[in-house]
Amino acid sequence: MFDFRLQVFYTVAKRLNFTRAAAELFITQPAVTKHIHELEREFKVSLFERSGNKKIVLTVAGEVLLQYTEKLASIYRELEYDMNLLVEKYAGILRIGASTTIAQYVIPPVLAQFHQKFKDVQINLIAGNTEQIEQALINKEIDLGIVEGFSRNPQIQYNSFLDDELVLVSSVNNSLMKKDTIKPEELKNYPLLLREPGSGTLDVIAHALKDHGIKLTDLNIEMQLGSTESIKSYLLSSNCMAFLSVQSILKELKTNECRIIDIKNMNILRPFYFIQLHGQAIQLASFFLHFAKSFKM
Repeated sequence: MFDFRLQVFYTVAKRLNFTRAAAELFITQPAVTKHIHELEREFKVSLFERSGNKKIVLTVAGEVLLQYTEKLASIYRELEYDMNLLVEKYAGILRIGASTTIAQYVIPPVLAQFHQKFKDVQINLIAGNTEQIEQALINKEIDLGIVEGFSRNPQIQYNSFLDDELVLVSSVNNSLMKKDTIKPEELKNYPLLLREPGSGTLDVIAHALKDHGIKLTDLNIEMQLGSTESIKSYLLSSNCMAFLSVQSILKELKTNECRIIDIKNMNILRPFYFIQLHGQAIQLASFFLHFAKSFKM
């Protein structure tokens, strides 16, 4: 029912690239161009203009149409949900964004169980760090986010999901680490791998270290990497250590590839939160939120 031309426009406006939009929509690039030209003829305005290096940018009219398209898309998703409720059927498209650890290790079993029960709900999941997911929510690129850490954006409503534990991890072949337990101040003596700025994991680590009078700049940081998987791969081939979610290393612990180093008087628990924009709760998103909170992890 939602005008496909507006869907094409929205995709191009978000990607600012006709080729990427065509691939995402599974149509040809000439088809994308055709739909955009039809909208421009209908409204008698230009929606995009070329900038340097063949890049495109939205015109003022394009910015206005994007704002209305986002509102219309949101209303249509609500309409689809409500109409399906009349026949006791859950259906529609739900766009979820999750921070990296959650997307890789926590939410997939929930999604699998949800899909088994509600096959007419199409879920699109994107992953990024906490900062990126919060921005995607503010930009209305997703309907629901799941993030980690202690971030508090006033535009966002935070709803507790579950708690995770971060542990200090070493390869079993690490020649520098012979102990099973260290004091917090000893962290300065070993090369560490950390997540990138903007990561909720990094914020939680900094918060925990602060309680022991340690700053991130005090540490011997060998490298900052953009995902848990890249940190694990590096870790298993080096003498570095890293703070990782216990959820992310269950397999490696079973196969005896890595081990946990205890830190005296330091337990790092971090909360996972569902996030929605204040005053803009989408019913299908709220339905999934309640399902996930009742899921037995």
